[in-house]
Amino acid sequence: MASEETKPKKQRDEECIINGLPGELIERIFLKLPVSTLLRCTGVCEQWHKIIRDPQFVTSHLQDAPQCAFLFFPQESVSGEPHPADAILIDEALSPSTYAVPVIGPDDFLCGSCNGLLVLYTKSSTLKVANFATGECLHLEKPVKNLRGDHLFYNFGFHPLTKEYKITHFLGDLVVGSTRSHNNSKFSVIQVYTLGDEKWRDIKTPEALSLNCVKNSGAVNIDGTMCWLIEDMVANWQHAVMTFDLNEESFARIQLPATVHEDCAGGGPRRHWIREIDRKICIATAQACPSLPRRLVGTLQIWELENKTEQRWSLKYNIQYSPDYIPGPNLVHRNKIILQRRDSNLYSYELLGENFNTKLYVYKTAIARRPKQREGWELKKWEAWEHQLSDYEKLWTRLHEEEHEGIALAEHSSISFNGLLPRILDDAIRQDIGMKINQICPSLPDQQPRPLRRLNCVAQKQDRENLSARLENYSSIMKASREASKSIMSMILSAVENQRGASGSNAGISSQNRSEGDDVKV
Repeated sequence: MASEETKPKKQRDEECIINGLPGELIERIFLKLPVSTLLRCTGVCEQWHKIIRDPQFVTSHLQDAPQCAFLFFPQESVSGEPHPADAILIDEALSPSTYAVPVIGPDDFLCGSCNGLLVLYTKSSTLKVANFATGECLHLEKPVKNLRGDHLFYNFGFHPLTKEYKITHFLGDLVVGSTRSHNNSKFSVIQVYTLGDEKWRDIKTPEALSLNCVKNSGAVNIDGTMCWLIEDMVANWQHAVMTFDLNEESFARIQLPATVHEDCAGGGPRRHWIREIDRKICIATAQACPSLPRRLVGTLQIWELENKTEQRWSLKYNIQYSPDYIPGPNLVHRNKIILQRRDSNLYSYELLGENFNTKLYVYKTAIARRPKQREGWELKKWEAWEHQLSDYEKLWTRLHEEEHEGIALAEHSSISFNGLLPRILDDAIRQDIGMKINQICPSLPDQQPRPLRRLNCVAQKQDRENLSARLENYSSIMKASREASKSIMSMILSAVENQRGASGSNAGISSQNRSEGDDVKV
């Protein structure tokens, strides 16, 4: 009988038990597997490769995939201190994932994400389209050379009918008298690149539109339509929504609610942001502080477009919050609005229903990441960051060594004390000392393996706090262990002295009795 190694590959495939199942059942099994596993399965046999690479299967797998929130930290932190660009995934359990994100470089800017694909703006002449699941990257030539702040004007979307992915770019109008300089306040052209094509195409807008609105309020892609805010000075909110259909590449305008805001006295100008919640267009609005425009005052209102045809809006949330937050909201995910505070922590409001009640709590964030390409990390401007990371890793290593030594010392003391217990004759004292010996060995947290990198500012701050708390906890435990050891030693010495005294007294009594007996005999 031929061994498995000597059988032809075709014969082994035919004898595979799984391949004996109906194709539909095999496909249903594959739909439950993560992308990383599916990629390995494509090399098993031709049948598996055909199933997994089928476009309809890819679409079905994408629809069944869990929806995760994606938080991106740009190069510059809230405090202005430089740090590498990084990302965090909020998984189904609403907890930060330790998923590695090797496709993001330290100098990249995120332009958009869709169905697990990212578009990243690099400092070179290319945009990077990265597959979040596979780590694969595709570099595309930018339509224009790098302009200051230009990464804010790229967007990325997917049309569910055509199944096409498109990158859009708001191109500032040319400055009069120049063939290269572009206006940073107005644009009349949207440049479009369809993945799979060879070049960018220019689509003229109905009128000159404000780049500042895009920069300050953002843009979203919902069901194949890109939406952003434009200026409309005759409207109550002095803004309107402009839409761009990625399939027909046509424009439309949506008016904002007719409601007039009752701004609080002493507040600054009202700010607006466009966001997507539950696949619907939403507008968030709040007043800015006059002296500190990055702070908000009053309430944060979120309006939802209930009916696009009738242009009917409803107030979805009315949130009272601390003015210490950065304007946003940065992200809305599963009835939670996630914001980044000035202390670099992440906070979120849990939205509790139609009465607009909210619950505030802090996200404890951490992310592990594999080392990036060395050339990115050898840049001089990241040396201080690398040095700081190295210092914290040394502190963690030293703490783990101290914990190991402390546990070994406590165990040695426990063994020594247990060896002395048989010398204690009093059962009650011996039992009491035995109970105290059990308290010597410290109960310390498990020493989890340290990730190779902790990059983002939020994770590093949390790591410092964890290190400080663990060090304080270790000091308290070891202090209690030392005090218990001293107490046990004192109890043992006292018990031994008492036994010696009792033994001496008994010897004296015995000697006296013998003397009295001799006198009687005489």
